Amino acid sequence: MSEVVDARGPKVPPSFPPKSPPPQKKPVEPPRPQPVTKPTSATGVPPRMVVTGRRARVLTFRADQWAPRKAAGQAALAVGEWQYPLLDEHDFLKAVHGLVQAAVAVGGKRVSVHLADQNAKILVMALSHQAGGENAARVPHEVALLRTVDACGTHADHDGHAWWALLDAEPRPKARLVQ
Repeated sequence: MSEVVDARGPKVPPSFPPKSPPPQKKPVEPPRPQPVTKPTSATGVPPRMVVTGRRARVLTFRADQWAPRKAAGQAALAVGEWQYPLLDEHDFLKAVHGLVQAAVAVGGKRVSVHLADQNAKILVMALSHQAGGENAARVPHEVALLRTVDACGTHADHDGHAWWALLDAEPRPKARLVQ
């Protein structure tokens, strides 16, 4: 048998070490420190509202004279998707209109309306995103007197002043007197 010889010659181990890659021109940057989160009590800022396990919607409007009417219309459309056939639409529209009107009266550039539902109750909250104001301490009288409003109130926090009302989406019929 004939032996095949490579044309390049026999393989001989190198007499020099293989080349190593050149060093990096810029050293690797160490990881940046992460900001330390402080507990809520140390900062004095309460946590943001978190809605879980229920339907919710947030609507934002410019705080002008048309905001209450726009908010009432868009909130009615949003809640209409939630299928509450017994909801008193008149009371709902008046509640949204009154709460947003109170938020606009405080001032600021925008008003947000937060809607949520649970157990046939609908929460409507109008947030002014502006702290202070003379009318900020009370809920509008016409909202508090609505038939389907179970509870209402106001509070202030780091996001501004908020007015809220809890409406019964399936009100019970009034008892009739039998004679």
